[in-house]
Amino acid sequence: MSEIVDLNKLQNVVTALKKDGKKVGLCHGVFDLLHLGHVYYLEEAKSLCDILIVTITDCKFVNKGPGRPIFNAKERTKALSSLNSVDFVAINQWKTAINTIKQIKPDIYIKGPDYQDSSQDPTDNLKKEMQAIELVGGKFEVTNGQQYSSSRIINLFYEEDKAVMKFRENIRKKFSSTDVKAKLDTFKDLKVLIIGEAILDTYVFCETVGKAGKDPFLVSKKKRTEVYLGGSLAGANNISEFVNSVKVLTYLGDRDTNIDLIKENLNSNISIDYVKKIDSPTINKTRFVDEITNTKINGVYDINNNELCLKDEKKFLKKLEKIIDKFDLVIAMDFGHGLFTKEIVDLVSKKAKFLAVNIQQNSFNSGFYDISKFSKADLFTLHEGEMRQHFRDKVTETDELILKLYQKSKFKNVIVTRGKKGSILKAKDQKKPIFCPGLAKDIVDRVGSGDALLVATSLALAKGLSPDFSLLFGSIAASEIIKDHANANMLKKDDVSNTLSTFLK
Repeated sequence: MSEIVDLNKLQNVVTALKKDGKKVGLCHGVFDLLHLGHVYYLEEAKSLCDILIVTITDCKFVNKGPGRPIFNAKERTKALSSLNSVDFVAINQWKTAINTIKQIKPDIYIKGPDYQDSSQDPTDNLKKEMQAIELVGGKFEVTNGQQYSSSRIINLFYEEDKAVMKFRENIRKKFSSTDVKAKLDTFKDLKVLIIGEAILDTYVFCETVGKAGKDPFLVSKKKRTEVYLGGSLAGANNISEFVNSVKVLTYLGDRDTNIDLIKENLNSNISIDYVKKIDSPTINKTRFVDEITNTKINGVYDINNNELCLKDEKKFLKKLEKIIDKFDLVIAMDFGHGLFTKEIVDLVSKKAKFLAVNIQQNSFNSGFYDISKFSKADLFTLHEGEMRQHFRDKVTETDELILKLYQKSKFKNVIVTRGKKGSILKAKDQKKPIFCPGLAKDIVDRVGSGDALLVATSLALAKGLSPDFSLLFGSIAASEIIKDHANANMLKKDDVSNTLSTFLK
């Protein structure tokens, strides 16, 4: 049995082995489900060196999709340590093997036969690892044994949701996992404008103490506070990983503007323009969260929910009129806090080359929410509950209602989200709606997931990709966001690309 060691000790181990004239090899991967392909790969790797070290990706860095890894890091190291071909096993401390290679300086870095063509790597991390091994004076090798896919085995035999299995098999008939990177790369030249309220999501994590001694309210002890960009700002951050540049047009407050905080947390390829809304703060939604149960216990919003006054609206329209023609894709994110006046909606609807819209129902516009606010759109997204409220219908099947909405509107594509049940897309070129089951397994916070689906799907549809791939892309994006609170977990192109590729294997 091989030795399981701390990664920090490996550098000294390798140095000592090299002094003894030993040739040290390194293999790295997830190794979620140890199978015959791994056995062949590691045996061949051992034949290339005297001492074979295997490092595994820690659970927090595994981007193989919802529910992965199946086995935790301790279980995976235990399985690998039982193989005779392996001498040392360690848990990697980074997302890739790049820093590990630089730290321990192996003589040879060895990957399996599925890495024969580095251009097929959806993340481009392999190229960086190859550069790292060359930098430390080592060599890169690829084994030639029979290829097996862990992800394919897991997708076929470990997926318990039959709806997910059916959806995967249907979409695999049209798309290969090797197509993903090329498809996502087509987005980069799209010029994107995001219009919508700028929101700061403040999360106050607390320890719930109990009822106050004399008054009927709950007492909590404050532990820590985190502030995340929300609303149109989060939409911009999430889409900025896939395109060269994004512009946000919004309003901020004439007090508590927080522009420095906003600019500090926006990605570098995002520009922001805004008007200052009179008698208003920049919207700040504070939620109090019990740290033990991860349950929201209260919300306090600092907000002016009135529509823009005529003076502010005129300033906004002037800015919008000047730039809207320059963009291939306009995303209107209406959170119901007074930005989208009739005149602004009319201008956006008239001038946008491709318009994606979401109108959100919330506690401030309950009873006044109206999905007919926009008369037309190339993509319109809403939640099932919002659609049912619009039609005052609790019983009709969802796919029938979405067809009814599609027929009564001028929306070319309509997506209805259904939480854990997934989402449904009625596309302009297809008679029947497309159903994508819920892909998320571990849900921390749903805030921002629908917005991520909107911006991701709009990219794909605006670029002319097929409706089913576009819906899958949007659903994967949503499943990435809900792994953390609010928009703390912004979309990363490499993660989404790898998750998509894995899903399609």
